[in-house]
Amino acid sequence: MDMSSLLSGIDCACGAHHSCDIEAVYVEEGAISRLTALCEKYKRVLLVADENTYAAAGAKTEAALSGRISARAIFGREILIPNESAIERVTKALGAADLIVGIGSGVIQDLCKYVSKFSSVPYMVVATAPSMDGYASTGAAMILGGMKETVPAGLPRAIVADVEVLKNAPTEMLAAGFGDVIGKYSALADWRLSALVTGEKLCPYIYDTTYACVEKVKGMAAGITARDGESVKALFEALITVGIMISFLGNSRPASGSEHHLSHFFEISGIVQGLPYLTHGIDVAYSTVITARVRERLCARAFPDRRFREDAAITQEKLTRVYGETVGAGCAALQKRVGAYARDLLPIYKEKEAQIKAILAEVPTEEQTKEILSLVGLDMKDFYALYGKERISAAVRYAKDLKDRYTVLWLYYDLFGEEELI
Repeated sequence: MDMSSLLSGIDCACGAHHSCDIEAVYVEEGAISRLTALCEKYKRVLLVADENTYAAAGAKTEAALSGRISARAIFGREILIPNESAIERVTKALGAADLIVGIGSGVIQDLCKYVSKFSSVPYMVVATAPSMDGYASTGAAMILGGMKETVPAGLPRAIVADVEVLKNAPTEMLAAGFGDVIGKYSALADWRLSALVTGEKLCPYIYDTTYACVEKVKGMAAGITARDGESVKALFEALITVGIMISFLGNSRPASGSEHHLSHFFEISGIVQGLPYLTHGIDVAYSTVITARVRERLCARAFPDRRFREDAAITQEKLTRVYGETVGAGCAALQKRVGAYARDLLPIYKEKEAQIKAILAEVPTEEQTKEILSLVGLDMKDFYALYGKERISAAVRYAKDLKDRYTVLWLYYDLFGEEELI
């Protein structure tokens, strides 16, 4: 895939000029050696990693940056949460560094992205796994004040990905990247749904490019699980391409919808309540099955003549019970600000019922999605065993309140309220 043409930007038929400020993306054997030339003008480099990612690519990165590393922030092997504590550690280590180099995938690059934004020190990424699409996106997925927030931040100056490192990533990380891409079926359907129901702008170029990435990756499951270099490279390039589409649009709508909101629910409720949760991409993959079930349920029934609503105090009490006082209050304040509970979309639902159902029906079914995920060893039995019926049902009901984005979860709530799905 020719990344340079994407990075140069396009004048789109939607009327916008789409651009991405990443200077270089290298996905190849020995890509880490590119850092020597990429970092030539920098004198003091802060290296950020955890013990796992450092083990994967630390030695090669150190060699490429010989003589330029002024400090290191190396986290442990435990699950790293991108919160205020982690931000403080990276910021303190920054010192007089004029470049940040992050070795890792999701959380490491989000931390580097966030600190880079607020310190005005540029950063680069050494990718260690094809596990998510955030490498080339403008948003940093952080947990601040207990809330999952996508903070507008800058882009890396460069992304380097050694195919040898990528294909030797843990099996779970390969499956996570595949699952994150398959989740775009759900996200793109939510975008089309919102465009129809709320009038949200949809760019056909960004939509079509993202959809093409999903279709390509879906057919490469065997090569990815076999750690075939070309297949893993193609997966990573698809993830980077989706990230660039996010940067083109200025938000994560092409890549993140109801399936991501469910995954955020499991993560946030897990942190608040001290409960286990899966890695992001795996959660997204399994949650895509659940959103497929939501769509099938909506397609199977006539839309009712009344919109569901309950007393605001009852909703607040339920949000507090699920998320705790701080996050629950944050969700309530967010939805009050955007007016989600006050709006009445029922007339639009009734008028456009056939069009809505046509959009919902184009997404792979629950069974089809299960079959796709099984190709990389993802079995819904593991998802149900970890979370159970009650927690999954709560996610369908309350995940929508974590974000200000309209998705099929709002449609289901508006029409069928708290009717059990699981």
